[in-house]
Amino acid sequence: MDRKKVTIDGNEAAAYTAFHTNEVIAIYPITPSSNMGEWCDAWSAIDKKNIWGTIPSVSELQSEGELREVFTVHYNQVL
Repeated sequence: MDRKKVTIDGNEAAAYTAFHTNEVIAIYPITPSSNMGEWCDAWSAIDKKNIWGTIPSVSELQSEGELREVFTVHYNQVL
């Protein structure tokens, strides 16, 4: 089997892996990792599926507080 080879930066590689292996993605709009969230949000918007055949839920947070992170993960598991 031939594999397609591409060149991507580290942020895109991390976003690709996170998107394909998670059900919930909590993103913070901060540099230099802002583009990681943008990629995940764009993939989710076009209904791209992860390795389990579901579309990850992407939530943009405005605070980096741990309580908000825990609430986001818990809330998305309940849905």
